[in-house]
Amino acid sequence: MAITSSAKKAIGVAKRRGVFNARRKKELKDSLKDIAKLIESGKQKEAAALLPRVYKAIDKAAKRGVLKANTASRTKSRITKRVGGLGKR
Repeated sequence: MAITSSAKKAIGVAKRRGVFNARRKKELKDSLKDIAKLIESGKQKEAAALLPRVYKAIDKAAKRGVLKANTASRTKSRITKRVGGLGKR
């Protein structure tokens, strides 16, 4: 249990940040699931239209430390490659 007043404040800050991080992570996972469904069903145009939303979610998560920078970059690269590969089938 926190004893000092600064430690008590830090607990509140951590809870608040946790809420924001959970929201960012949820948005990231939801957008990745949505684009994965479109890729699986072979809808290239819809998947390409969804890419900016996915990029935005990934970039925001990386900016605030929910994802590491290299993980974000790797995820964007792989998702782009999957969307681009749809037209070559």
